[in-house]
Amino acid sequence: MISKSKKKNVWNALIFLGPMILLFVIIKILPLILGAMYSFTNWNGISSDYDFIGIQNYITMFQDSQTWTSIKFTLLYVIVRVVLINVLGFFLAYCLCKKLKGVNFLRASFYIPNVIGGLILGFIWKFIFLQTFPQIAEATGIKFFALSWLGTEATAFWGTIIVDIWQNLGYMMVIYIAGLMAVSRDYMEAASIDGANSFQTLRHILIPLVMPAITQCLFMSTLNAFKIYDLNVSLTGGGPYRTSEAFTMNIYNTAFTSRQMGLGAAKSILFILMIVVITEVQVNLTRRKEVQM
Repeated sequence: MISKSKKKNVWNALIFLGPMILLFVIIKILPLILGAMYSFTNWNGISSDYDFIGIQNYITMFQDSQTWTSIKFTLLYVIVRVVLINVLGFFLAYCLCKKLKGVNFLRASFYIPNVIGGLILGFIWKFIFLQTFPQIAEATGIKFFALSWLGTEATAFWGTIIVDIWQNLGYMMVIYIAGLMAVSRDYMEAASIDGANSFQTLRHILIPLVMPAITQCLFMSTLNAFKIYDLNVSLTGGGPYRTSEAFTMNIYNTAFTSRQMGLGAAKSILFILMIVVITEVQVNLTRRKEVQM
C-alpha cells in the first residue's frame, strides 16, 4: 500500500513537472522520433504520400560531395573555434582575476558582444568586412584590411571564426573567472613558499583545480560550434560556392530548399550522432583530469 503522503508527493511532482515533461516530449523527443522515421522515406516535406526506401537516403548522403565538404568545414571549424576560444577565454580570465584598475569595466566590455544576436552580428560584420575594412586599407595601406574577407574559402572561414570568437569569448571568460575565483588562495601561497614560479603555479595548481570549468567550457564551446547556423547564413551564406557551408546549413538547404525532407532527416541523424560521440569523448577525457579541492 502506498501511503497518502507518497501519493500526494507524486501528484505534486506531476502537477509541477508534468507540463515541462510534456513540452520536452513534444519539442524534443517527438521530432527526433519522426526525423528518424522520415530518414527512411522519400518524403518531400509537403506531400502526404511517401514511400519507405530503406537506407537509400544514407547511401545518397555519403555519395554527395557537398555533404563531405560541409562536414569537413564543420569539423575544422569546431576544432579551431574550440581551441582558440578556450585558450583566449582562459587567458583573459587569468588576467582579469588580477588586481587591475577598471577590471569590472573590462569584464563587462568583453561580455557585451555575447548579448548581440547571431543574425544581427553577422550582418554588422559583413558590412565591416565589405565596406569598412577596404576603406581602412586604402587609408593605411595595411594588407590585412585589404584581404577579400568573404571572397575566398580561406578568408571566409577565418572571417567566421573571428566574428564567432569575438561574440562568445566573453561568455567563456565569465565561466573561467568563476572557476579561478573558487580556487583558494592558500594553494597559491603554498606554491609560492615552495618556490614555484607563476608558470609552474598555473600549470600544476590552477589548471588542475579549474578543470571542472574547463570541462564545462569545452563542452559548451564544442556544442555551440557544431550548431552554428545564424552567423553562417548572415555572414557568408555558405559562399563562395558553398565552400563555407556548415553542416547545419547543408541540412536546411537539403530539407527545405531542395524539398528532400527524407534526405535532410538522414543528415540530421548523422549530425546528432556526430555531436553525441564527440562531446561524450571530450567530457570523459577531461573529467578524468579533474581533482577535488
